[in-house]
Amino acid sequence: MGTRALISVSDKRGLVDFARGLDALGVEIVSTGGTAAALSGAGVKVTGISEVTGFPECLDGRVKTLHPAVHGGILAERGKPEHMAQLAGLKIGTIDIVAINLYPFRDTILKPGVTMAEAIENIDIGGPAMLRSAAKNHGDVVVLCDPDDYGETLRRLGAGGLQADERLRLALKAFEHTAAYDALIAAWLREQAGAGLPDRLTLTFEKAQDLRYGENPHQKACYYRDPRAWGGSLAGAEQLHGKELSFNNINDASSALEALMEFDEPAAVAVKHANPCGVAVGGDLREAYVKAYEADPVSIFGGVLALNRPVDRATAAEIDRIFMEIVIAPDFEPDAFELLAGKRNIRLLRLKGMGGGEPCGGLDVKRVSGGLLVQDRDRLLCGRGDWKTVTARKPTEAEARDLDFAMKVVKHVRSNAIVIARGGRTLGIGPGQTNRIWAVQNAIRQATGGLSGAALASDAFFPFDDCVSAAAEAGIGAIIQPGGSVNDADSIRRADEAGMVMVFCGLRHFKH
Repeated sequence: MGTRALISVSDKRGLVDFARGLDALGVEIVSTGGTAAALSGAGVKVTGISEVTGFPECLDGRVKTLHPAVHGGILAERGKPEHMAQLAGLKIGTIDIVAINLYPFRDTILKPGVTMAEAIENIDIGGPAMLRSAAKNHGDVVVLCDPDDYGETLRRLGAGGLQADERLRLALKAFEHTAAYDALIAAWLREQAGAGLPDRLTLTFEKAQDLRYGENPHQKACYYRDPRAWGGSLAGAEQLHGKELSFNNINDASSALEALMEFDEPAAVAVKHANPCGVAVGGDLREAYVKAYEADPVSIFGGVLALNRPVDRATAAEIDRIFMEIVIAPDFEPDAFELLAGKRNIRLLRLKGMGGGEPCGGLDVKRVSGGLLVQDRDRLLCGRGDWKTVTARKPTEAEARDLDFAMKVVKHVRSNAIVIARGGRTLGIGPGQTNRIWAVQNAIRQATGGLSGAALASDAFFPFDDCVSAAAEAGIGAIIQPGGSVNDADSIRRADEAGMVMVFCGLRHFKH
């Protein structure tokens, strides 16, 4: 018996050309179900799987390849006489090429309103088993799970066969494919069961692109996409203009989007080195951008800007006054795009459906030495109904709006974090300090404009009243913080002495 290939694919890209190429090389093609029908319809000669197994496909196609005639033909080691003798005695022919891709489980679970039954029916059983068998025996069997490998495989087969390193590469790809497939199924089933964090965590991501380097030029890097990323996430962005994104570009853009999603009104978020440097809301997008720019006209230069409305010409004209690394928005009006695209070094990203969903799974993962830290994502924000005013003076409506705005921003600033805001824009941001008074002092020192009557938000409680004193001396009128320090009474007393408002929100937002 000559060379045989078993082909059974859900993704039929390149299928007919690949099969015709094999046929031209004298390879017998064995196939199943819809794949066999597609090949026969294209005029390719096919041997049905039942002719090989001597057993009909059954249970609505659930059982067709789980048979010794299939797995024996794949797993037999050609260099072992006893294996080949057993195949001969059992009248089993070898299967030398296995081209399999799996039922579209991911595409199924991403469909709106998908039912449990639909998802379960799209869990492939025979496909992973054949891929694993072929990959295990890759010294004798060519295993293919990606249509992009068909062309090169045909060329190699026509030139005398694949080398050992090429077979190993394809086997590795097959095991990565089945591992990712099973991990996706397990993650989805865990969500359906309402289970907590697993005892064994397996994550799966797909390479989106190679990057020139990581945070620094001596570090290799890639960008991997969550296979279940929702449309409004950075993974769904379409780059319209500019050179490819760097590691730091992607990290900063993600930080900007996370902060932007706190706002429903027209908003602009500028980020530098993963920290917001200017955030504002306005009556329209141009106003929001101008306010964000004025919040820190130094740091915004060369930063990443995220906007939650389509960019019009008026907004583009303001952005065009300085150099921006990235502008990401739901869309760009034609004249706005033309203006911004005139700058060679700017990157323009369109993200439709911005803010229109939640990331699947919702896990926040941090790599640490020897392991991972995993937690739920910080999706909570304390609403006004949960505030507790602890000072004699209550916030005015304007102060309440500023406190709410400042807390939305401080949630996305690296700890220890302080944000000072007024009138729907940040005035000063103090990120990443090793003690809270420094964060307060930095926010005050870097503030643009006067701070009289401004609001201050802290991501965690004040350990001492020195933070309140510094805010009072700067003219700040209202403070929002979680509360919970053993020295809360000192901070409240100092705020009352200064005639300030202090609100406890009861919710901490550390971000390390």
